[in-house]
Amino acid sequence: MMDSHGYILRQPQVWESGVIFCSPHSGREFPDWFLQESRLDVAALRSSEDAFIDRLIEPVLDAGAVTLASRVPRSIVDLNRGTSELDPEAVQCGPHRPTTPRAHAGLGVIPRVVSGARPIRNAPIPMAEAKRRIDTYWRPYHAALRELVEQAMSRFGWAIIIDMHSMPHEAVSHMVPPLPEVVIGDRHGVSCGAQLRENVGHLFRQADFRLRFNAPFSGAYVANAYGRPSQGVHVLQVEIDRALYLDETRTEPSRQFDAFAARLGHVLTRIARLRPDQSIVKVAAE
Repeated sequence: MMDSHGYILRQPQVWESGVIFCSPHSGREFPDWFLQESRLDVAALRSSEDAFIDRLIEPVLDAGAVTLASRVPRSIVDLNRGTSELDPEAVQCGPHRPTTPRAHAGLGVIPRVVSGARPIRNAPIPMAEAKRRIDTYWRPYHAALRELVEQAMSRFGWAIIIDMHSMPHEAVSHMVPPLPEVVIGDRHGVSCGAQLRENVGHLFRQADFRLRFNAPFSGAYVANAYGRPSQGVHVLQVEIDRALYLDETRTEPSRQFDAFAARLGHVLTRIARLRPDQSIVKVAAE
């Protein structure tokens, strides 16, 4: 049974550098009440999940970073959306309510669809139920994240959020080759300092990951709401191609999972030790 908070916070014995790794879309604990209202089975509901990203970020704990991972599935409430991102076709919030392109597409804070634009339910839920989900799951997650940022600022003078996600291979399959395996988003320079962004990109490239910045993903709510590099809070959204480690049809680890986990873990543990003002030359020498 999922607890009222719907997240798992893990902290190392010693927090080394104020780096926080988040996984807001890897939750996979489906309450019975939700399955009863859904027109889809669990396999379909999991298609929009960032499957096993919570497992892939675990090595950073040994490197002195903090992890914050969702337990609540994205199809119930999306922790990487703002509370105002409501879709009138998903929530009975009024037909003239201002919304965002993401919410209009069915991917608001209360999603209407999963991958392939498949509807989750037959009718919109009451506004009271949307507020209950937000109060039960969304607000505690972000309260925990804000508290971590405040602790990092107090101890280190900065905070670094690495917001980890996975992307369907089809999300990049239309792009001009070579296709990126990793997409790093900083909202086009708004959510993270340039030097830190370049350092993170350098570490992925050193591990032979094909990399692009901000295309097709530049960052969503977490990057927009928390990223204030001029105030010492840096946010990067990192998207990993699921084809590298996942059997997307069955939402299960592929045969490459263990080798990929080791390769990615090596990169993430180095990111866990970064500082915002660290020089690229120093990172290259480490």
